[in-house]
Amino acid sequence: MHKNKSDEDVLSRCKSQLSTAVIADALDSFGLHNQVLRPGLVALDTSQILCGFARVGLYMPIYHDDEDVRVYEQEIALVDSLLPGEVAVLVCHGNLRISPWGELLSERSTHLGAAGCLTDGCVRDSPQIRNLGFPVYAGGTNPSDTKYRGKMMMSDVPGEINGVSVSRGDLIFGDPDGVVIVPSDFVDRVVEKALIKVSTENTVRDEIRMGEALVDIFERHKIL
Repeated sequence: MHKNKSDEDVLSRCKSQLSTAVIADALDSFGLHNQVLRPGLVALDTSQILCGFARVGLYMPIYHDDEDVRVYEQEIALVDSLLPGEVAVLVCHGNLRISPWGELLSERSTHLGAAGCLTDGCVRDSPQIRNLGFPVYAGGTNPSDTKYRGKMMMSDVPGEINGVSVSRGDLIFGDPDGVVIVPSDFVDRVVEKALIKVSTENTVRDEIRMGEALVDIFERHKIL
């Protein structure tokens, strides 16, 4: 579980200094070449950075509701157990018929100090969520509830979202360019490598502005 001071420091540095681009480059340097989600999941509010540790819920389609279905049972349990700095990752397998996330789940998650929601389903109550300032990245908006349409079947198990594997404790980072997932075992190394790249890019930017040729700059720093 990610709630210690070291984890808080990682999230703080990521949000204040990093971007999906530099994190993706750092992941590449460790041979992790498939950690960027396919385009299509976008922020409700592009000014909001999504940054936190994954809690995964897997959904399946359903086509009815009765007293035995208990459609919200797993969903409520996952949200109520979110810790500060955690992101609800709701894997709907691209099912855009359902909106597993809305205003009230955002309210509860905000109260708990959670860091956001990422889903390849849809989201509803988008104006209210924007007003809350709660980061949500989703496949779109849709007013349809999950009731009669979809149910979370399992939580805190591995999943796959927009082509990338995700497990509990992985680092989720989203900005206007897209979303990347950093496997939990690589978080510290990837963040440190990305911070170094940011520092070097600042130097490169200064040299470009001084009129130096790209060929010479690249020869010195080996980055673009």
